[in-house]
Amino acid sequence: MTGSSGAPAPYPGDKRSLQRRMVLALALGQLFSALGLSSTLSVGALMAVDLTGSQAYAGAPTTALALGGALGALPLAARAVRRGRRAALAAGLSLAVLGALLLLAAPLWRSVPAMLAGATLIGFGFAANLQSRFAATDLAEDATRARDLGLVMWAITIGAVAGPNLARAGSDFGLALGLPALSGPFLLASAGLTMALAVLEAGLRPDPLFAARALAARYSGAPGPEVPDPEVPGPAAPLRALGAGFGALRESAPARLGAATIVAAHMTMVAVMGMAPVHLQHLVEGNHAALPASGDEYGLTADTLVLVGIVISVHVAGMFGLSPVMGWLADRHGRLGLMAGAQLLFAAGLFAAALGQALPAVVAAGLVVLGLGWSMATVAASAYIAESVRGAAAVPAQGVSDMLMGLAGAAGGAGGGLVLALGGFAGLNLAALAVVAAITALLGNALAKAHGHRRSPGPAAHA
Repeated sequence: MTGSSGAPAPYPGDKRSLQRRMVLALALGQLFSALGLSSTLSVGALMAVDLTGSQAYAGAPTTALALGGALGALPLAARAVRRGRRAALAAGLSLAVLGALLLLAAPLWRSVPAMLAGATLIGFGFAANLQSRFAATDLAEDATRARDLGLVMWAITIGAVAGPNLARAGSDFGLALGLPALSGPFLLASAGLTMALAVLEAGLRPDPLFAARALAARYSGAPGPEVPDPEVPGPAAPLRALGAGFGALRESAPARLGAATIVAAHMTMVAVMGMAPVHLQHLVEGNHAALPASGDEYGLTADTLVLVGIVISVHVAGMFGLSPVMGWLADRHGRLGLMAGAQLLFAAGLFAAALGQALPAVVAAGLVVLGLGWSMATVAASAYIAESVRGAAAVPAQGVSDMLMGLAGAAGGAGGGLVLALGGFAGLNLAALAVVAAITALLGNALAKAHGHRRSPGPAAHA
């Protein structure tokens, strides 16, 4: 397929076909891995309260997961630059399998360190899932970049919604095998993560990042790497990625704003979602229910696991279920508008959960709206970053953005547990509004500037 000059056309059919195949493989990998990752979100807080005897530590697994995501973001980005997306995603998911096995063992051993180590390693799998959304943009056309990114994120919905609802079945299965009730869900988690590994190993061939480089070189006539770059030393690669990523954000105001939007969205979402299982447990079992020191059921009723599973599932459905729609809207109507609109959804969800904290249905509705806000902000802002930084600095910038996202989630998880203990669930939701107000001010300023430059080329054209 050639243009009038005889050179390859900008988007040949083979590139579109390859992109469709990459998106399918990434989507299937997300589906299976989400089965494993969602178990930590739905069961982790309950495990922490059980092992420590205090709800002040309920956010510990979520914090550890977020820290693992932050710690894994740059090494996985550096590995992607050197070895390709497939190798990077496989490394993250392999560590997550080990994490799921440690979480399985933690209640059996009554070990808080095992729980924290397992949740941290699960965070590397979360970092790999985040990197998958950027992998979907490697071969994407400009007009459909956000949509392709959204499609890969959407695939998480099936696994992430099913995962929490399988907590009861996993618990029963674990009990039948002689395991503690809270260990069983992680049998399913490790199986899902292993399936994701197999799908990505088979499906990401050729590697999308190297294929994109090779196609770019083909169009420009310059040599392009189709194989890993041996020039970057392994131990120094994350530091080089850190410097390159921060340098790219420093030079690009749109990329900085995109990263800030993702950070604020993730901090808000993790703080509230991570504490919701503990709040729901109190609603079901009573605020003064005593926790036993030991025992197979660990003070949990079937009603608790079912309610937590349903609420976390509908929240995750809000996070990912409409991702392709969010991508389509961002491609059609602009990134900045959606990033600002997400803040309205955050405010609505937080107010609903705070005012209706005594009613599980209202809490669930608030979490769904919160998930929709997260989806809108993350899809639009991720596309904003992907199109704002191109070339060699693109993957490091994505890695830094994901690292900051993970650190924000860790702060939200740790702070959420303390605020829940001091001010209750309503106080936690109202406190999260401060983060929403801060990012709304930044986005309002950017929209005001973009309004006068709507016809400008580059990222501003997508505002």
